[in-house]
Amino acid sequence: MIDLGHIDELARRLGSLVPPGLKEGREELQQNFKSVLQSGLGRLDLVTREEFDVQRQVLLRTREQLEALQRTVAELEAQLAAARGNDPSQA
Repeated sequence: MIDLGHIDELARRLGSLVPPGLKEGREELQQNFKSVLQSGLGRLDLVTREEFDVQRQVLLRTREQLEALQRTVAELEAQLAAARGNDPSQA
């Protein structure tokens, strides 16, 4: 979830950039800025840091398992090649 405090702060900063002649509409502009920012960020496919970290750990475990399986396959292939080398009828 996106921290709304950051959106509020950004909307205030954008509102402070409004020219002095439009000061009376600053509050309304800040609300519009806030709405546009929330809408835009809401359409993005974002995840929380916690979700990201969990998926990162899953990926690391999966990579470790894949590497272990690759080593096992390589060992089995080596054993098979050695067995075939000892038995010419297997070639």
